[in-house]
Amino acid sequence: MTSTLFISLFWGSVALIAYAYVGYPLLIWLLSRRHSRRAEEFTSNQGEMAAMGELPFVSIIIAAYREENVILDRLNNLALLDYPADKLEILIGCDGNEDLTGELVTMYDDDCVRLLQFEERRGKSSVLNDCVPAARGEILVFSDANTHMDPQCLKQLVRHFADETIGGVCGQLILEDSETGKNVDGLYWKYENFLKQCETNLGAVLGVNGALYALRKSIYMPIPPETIIDDFLIGMRVHLMGQRLIYDGSAFATEESATSVQAEFKRRVRIGTGGFQSLRHLKGLLSPRYGYIAFAFWSHKLLRWFCPVFMTVALLANLCLLNQTLYQVTLLGQGLFYLSAFVGMKLASRGGVLRKLCRVPGMFVQMNLALGIGLFRWLFTRQTGTWERTERSATRVVPVDEAFPLEQQSDIDPETIENHIPSHHS
Repeated sequence: MTSTLFISLFWGSVALIAYAYVGYPLLIWLLSRRHSRRAEEFTSNQGEMAAMGELPFVSIIIAAYREENVILDRLNNLALLDYPADKLEILIGCDGNEDLTGELVTMYDDDCVRLLQFEERRGKSSVLNDCVPAARGEILVFSDANTHMDPQCLKQLVRHFADETIGGVCGQLILEDSETGKNVDGLYWKYENFLKQCETNLGAVLGVNGALYALRKSIYMPIPPETIIDDFLIGMRVHLMGQRLIYDGSAFATEESATSVQAEFKRRVRIGTGGFQSLRHLKGLLSPRYGYIAFAFWSHKLLRWFCPVFMTVALLANLCLLNQTLYQVTLLGQGLFYLSAFVGMKLASRGGVLRKLCRVPGMFVQMNLALGIGLFRWLFTRQTGTWERTERSATRVVPVDEAFPLEQQSDIDPETIENHIPSHHS
């Protein structure tokens, strides 16, 4: 009886892991193929509908915390957007007055830009909750201080709102190397974008990317101040409001990748903690009455978040079955897998054949280790909405006349300019 229990635990855990990472992507791809033509026709119709009507007023909202090294570069990027200036405003919500971010925004010569300076640091969620009521746009576009939007991305996002059933649109984020500027989208990032496209075809997009997404202002609901991953909660609430959330890969922005493995790992831990935290507010979407949305939420998110638990159970159950030859072999297989993952993580910053062979196991184990730590933090520690900035590359100082108009240069402290003005994005 005991042996049967351990066998069930072992194979059940292995099956759930395999389904979450291999079975579900295959199944969602097959299902989405039946709907892809309808989705393409719908997107084409959206473009025609948007061309026939007027562009809506858009408010771009950026919550910034200690972004003095990148904020002017970001504003210069936003100035290049192909969108009517009389239908656009840019709100920079500064979370705490801890550096020169607010001053640099105030000095920027653009009537579309508004600063909302919050003296006390409270966290991104509180900043967003205060910025949204101050926004004049009927469509809100949320982004980050270190993101660079393609000039056409606003038009690509807002065209979908010609359909009143659509409440939110998620754009595509392309990761770039901080030194070369080359596309460094990893295997996992491409895998996630593939799933987003399949889920869009089924009307079951799960959340948005905080670097670039649009939302109807009328459906925004204030989020709890302690929220960790605000973009996921805001995006999933579109489904709860009875509206549609879609992904449009033609609306894209770029962002530099994390400068170190440690920085990326910390980010994943934070996302893992926030995912478990969000279940309190989104558990209703797990009900079968939400159809494909519930199916995707269970398969793509919930099962994956608990994969560290399944991996632990599989290992412990395997250890309890070593009196059988089959499970001696499976334990050897697990040992080799974790050894290759360890090698892959150790060689993450190097090249070579060995690193390529061990890359996927290393990525898989590291990701699930971060999720496991996130689960532990959610269960045993108190969470706040404040966040730590992801480590970024150093910025190059640019000439004064590139960052500010001539008439403003005499009013600016030269030391401030030398130390804090970033380079233009190339």
